[in-house]
Amino acid sequence: VQLQASGGGLVEPGGSLRLSCAASGFSFRSAAMSWFRQAPGKEREFVAVIKRGGPPAYYRQSVEGRFTIARDNDLNMVYLQMNNLRPEDTAVYYCAARLRSWSGHFDQEAFYDYWGQGTQVTVSS
Repeated sequence: VQLQASGGGLVEPGGSLRLSCAASGFSFRSAAMSWFRQAPGKEREFVAVIKRGGPPAYYRQSVEGRFTIARDNDLNMVYLQMNNLRPEDTAVYYCAARLRSWSGHFDQEAFYDYWGQGTQVTVSS
């Protein structure tokens, strides 16, 4: 199983980035996919999740309306489009996958079966 996140970088406040996560080694179409993030000195936190069949998606309140999660089941990819970025969005962003049935708390790390390495997003002027 591999989850490879990419697309991070340095962006000014108000800017945009699109993160990508390439999945392999499992049945991507059967997995709920999510993004988490971890800022320096803080715990990892939920950002967004999309179910195996696509929308609806769910977001943490602070990114609602600015971030959009999407998936391409033909390419085994999940994306996070981030607009109107703020300094407080600075973190390492991780993608995660859940193959088990949709039951439990999707905003908790234990909900997920597989994790990728992170990609750094820095929002600064």
